[in-house]
Amino acid sequence: MVGIDQVLEKLSTVIDPDLKKDIVSMGMIKDLELNDGNLKFTLELTTPACPFNVEIEDDVRKVIGEISDLKNFDMNVTAKVMEGRSLDEDTGMASVKNIIGVASGKGGVGKSTVSLNLALALSQTGAKVGLLDADIYGPSIPLMLGMKDGYMEVEDNKLQPAESNGLKVVSFGFFAEQSHQAAIYRGPIISGILKQFLVDTNWSDLDYLIVDLPPGTGDIPLTLAQTIPITGILVVTTPQDVASNVAVKAIGMFEKLNVPIIGVVENMSHFICPNCDEKHYIFGDGGAKKISEQFNMPFLGEIPLNSGIMSGSDLGKPIMITSPQSPSADAFRASAKNIAAQCSILASKLQEEMESAGSDDDQQSASSSPGANAANASPPTPQENTN
Repeated sequence: MVGIDQVLEKLSTVIDPDLKKDIVSMGMIKDLELNDGNLKFTLELTTPACPFNVEIEDDVRKVIGEISDLKNFDMNVTAKVMEGRSLDEDTGMASVKNIIGVASGKGGVGKSTVSLNLALALSQTGAKVGLLDADIYGPSIPLMLGMKDGYMEVEDNKLQPAESNGLKVVSFGFFAEQSHQAAIYRGPIISGILKQFLVDTNWSDLDYLIVDLPPGTGDIPLTLAQTIPITGILVVTTPQDVASNVAVKAIGMFEKLNVPIIGVVENMSHFICPNCDEKHYIFGDGGAKKISEQFNMPFLGEIPLNSGIMSGSDLGKPIMITSPQSPSADAFRASAKNIAAQCSILASKLQEEMESAGSDDDQQSASSSPGANAANASPPTPQENTN
């Protein structure tokens, strides 16, 4: 009769394509029960947005099908997002598993539109997602979500995010007195506002917090990188050299701050002709891929140029909501899955580093303990024994 060890041995041949590890050692097999040839367990993926969820599930069913003595097989598939940053070092936001800063070197590349639709795409997979509009000088997320009358309340000295389409949203644009005024603040005040939005907000339990950063390498990106541990930075650019050359400066800034780069997304990548279905590269071709190759970072997707994306942003109707079956929505979904996969990869590396550090600490503790000192001490000489 088949045993649990045989089942686990078979399951250990299934490799997560992103993490390059088997699903057993990753702890993705939960609540395994085997009774008289009846097998039951839960397959827990690393994120509901896993781009290989169907592939992994099919591989599991295939290897289990190779076990001849099984009578019945019941598998439940769930997902639990991995923690892509050190929560122990961030008591102020310990309930947010991943913080993703979305950056660009220059304005006009559609970074806020990309941030919003990626957040919606992640949320539609079942993940818990928040969106922080960190562009204090020019907040645009409320407009894009149709939340001109949105507001945030304060309870127990904590800001309560507004909610829209399953997202928890925080933006300086919700403050009515600022709706038609320029935000004229010096750097320290701007940094203080961002810190409040980060640590004085009741984000509750989030899998992903998308932070829409202002363009450039000024106070706000610097404050984000130095205030809290973050999972990494997503860089948004357009195909032309003038945009990709400036995006490189943002990458250089975060590398100097030792902040991981999740990857690069190319917005306005191409235009698909509605009459002939051909791709037209209006702004050039391959800017993001060049950055990806130059800095050895993942190329996570390309978003086509679409008038519906622009008009939807102006009308407060994001394309992920109004046209979920469109090629543009498909592009955002594909990019969101790749971003989630990279977060899982970074989380796995962080877990390995923490386990390695813990192992080193245990060895140092053991070597410095009295028992270890006694064990490592030289044995007494015969003369010492006679005395």
